Amino acid sequence: MANFDRIDEKILQELTRDGRISNLDLAARVGLSPSACLRRVSALERRGVITGYRAVLDRGALGTGFVAYVTVGLNQHTKPAQEAFEAAMAQSPEVRECHNITGAVEYMLRVEATDLQAYKAFHTDVLGTLPQVHSITSYVVMGSPKDERA
Repeated sequence: MANFDRIDEKILQELTRDGRISNLDLAARVGLSPSACLRRVSALERRGVITGYRAVLDRGALGTGFVAYVTVGLNQHTKPAQEAFEAAMAQSPEVRECHNITGAVEYMLRVEATDLQAYKAFHTDVLGTLPQVHSITSYVVMGSPKDERA
């Protein structure tokens, strides 16, 4: 279990908001000297709390603004079936996230495509051809009023 004090929490909050913030600005926002702030950030990185920094992309500007969440049920509940499905999803550029979940189905995917036709092609030509897939349910995203993924 990770133990964080208020300063660590502030650092993480600020870095989540802006991963490119300078150490000088970060230190000022959290009330530390720049050297103390840098030590704290380095310690959080060494502990594996901060695992990387990413650019947040505007998928619409990239031409992949169509987003769907897709649940997938498998027809076999075996390790080989899961591994084959996961390998196929790893090779599918439309699949931005693949989660093994509990409940009535085994997987939830976040899929990005250029438009409905491109999604239909993925649905039919990729998911629809996998022998271990038993069921597919699509939920098309109409808007994202809150999205804190980095």
